[in-house]
Amino acid sequence: MLRAYRIALDAFYRFNADDGWAIASHIALSGLMALFPFMLVLTAMAAGVFGSQNLAEEAARLLLEVWPKEVADAIALDIQGVLLTARGDVFTVGAALSIFFASSGVESVRVGLNRAYGIAEMRPWWLLRLESIAYVLVGAVALLAFSFLVLLAPLIWGTAVRLVPEISPLGWTVTFVRMAVAAMVLVVTLVIVHLWLPAGRRRLREVWPGIVATLILWLAGGEIFASYLAKFAFTYTLYYAGLASVMITLVFLYLTASIFIYGGELNTAIAQDRVLQAKEDARAAEVPAPPAPEDGRPSYVDPGERDFSR
Repeated sequence: MLRAYRIALDAFYRFNADDGWAIASHIALSGLMALFPFMLVLTAMAAGVFGSQNLAEEAARLLLEVWPKEVADAIALDIQGVLLTARGDVFTVGAALSIFFASSGVESVRVGLNRAYGIAEMRPWWLLRLESIAYVLVGAVALLAFSFLVLLAPLIWGTAVRLVPEISPLGWTVTFVRMAVAAMVLVVTLVIVHLWLPAGRRRLREVWPGIVATLILWLAGGEIFASYLAKFAFTYTLYYAGLASVMITLVFLYLTASIFIYGGELNTAIAQDRVLQAKEDARAAEVPAPPAPEDGRPSYVDPGERDFSR
């Protein structure tokens, strides 16, 4: 327990030393700026590729499913406005710019993780940007696919109830499916981001502690922030007027980004602790030399070194 506390504290010290607060603010602002372009990408793909505007709206709801209700409600109307006014053209200059701006959010996360893992990025900027764009497109397609499954779930359940009416009391399973899909999207995203987004390569056993800590702290932080908003949300309206919903979202993203970076720092602190522990175990395993007798003469003389001249 003491060792775990020491590692957690060391991760916090590393977070401060690596300018974690400043990097978190960068991720929060970039994430907010990337949120609406990403919604435009979702709308364009849903309408142009899948032929369904409702799929983009379901994807947006699924994306906000893991946010605290107070935060999601604050930004939901703005997102809904973007989805309603967005066009479905996939291959337009506007869509290309939306993809580019959405990829900036991915780049900010990469910077934070590279700093957390203590890695210098050596790849060219254009390659990193293309990789970030690929992450945006793959993420959009995956989110739309999950949304399609979520939309399909009520239809499947309705058909099953008609065929087997006895299962109708289990209607809560549809809600459970929604939450399970949202949680799975979040976990898979964290695994992919930690494993492959920053420079270098890591194994799953090296990153899972930070991912678990991130999820737990996100749940706790979300509950605390939601409780705070329930009591003091009026202060945002008082200070920021029409920008209240944006500021609420920005503060929430700042909180989540700080926890996310801390998860990376925790992985690094654990890795360093393992190295130090291995060195200590190696030193402890060394066989100590036999103690010398009190008269100072060696207790053992190699036969090849004996003097037979006397």
